[in-house]
Amino acid sequence: MFGSLRTRLNLTLISNTCISTGIFRSRKMCGIVASLAQEPVVDVLLQGLQRLEYRGYDSAGVALIEPMGDGFTLAIEKHVGKVVNLANACHAQHFVSNLGIAHTRWATHGPPSDINAHPHTSSGLAIVHNGILENYKIKKALKERLIEEGFVFKSDTDS
Repeated sequence: MFGSLRTRLNLTLISNTCISTGIFRSRKMCGIVASLAQEPVVDVLLQGLQRLEYRGYDSAGVALIEPMGDGFTLAIEKHVGKVVNLANACHAQHFVSNLGIAHTRWATHGPPSDINAHPHTSSGLAIVHNGILENYKIKKALKERLIEEGFVFKSDTDS
């Protein structure tokens, strides 16, 4: 599925690109790092999260597309506390994925916990986002529709 992308792309994204130039320094803000490369990306993702630690956060997590047999599986690792906790857990798993996304969370909805850490998953889909989902009526209607379609929500957060 990702074979043609694997040979052509070597991309790393850190949210708010101004971070690398030192222009933007905000506290208490989530961070997102994504990477697609020809080699395993877990260390790139973890290093990106470590670069964002100055912002403050209460938990961190990664979602990786891991090879499995002839296909792929979604691997999730997320933990309360410092990025080093996440790094230790990831290294124990020996991830080899070349595609992933990572996130640090500052709790605004739901307490800091492993289950409330991003990425959130349902039915093979993983999401991360910064900020809060403001429009409760639209969010509630969307969530109800997704539940009717079989999606399962597993956190106390707004996503």
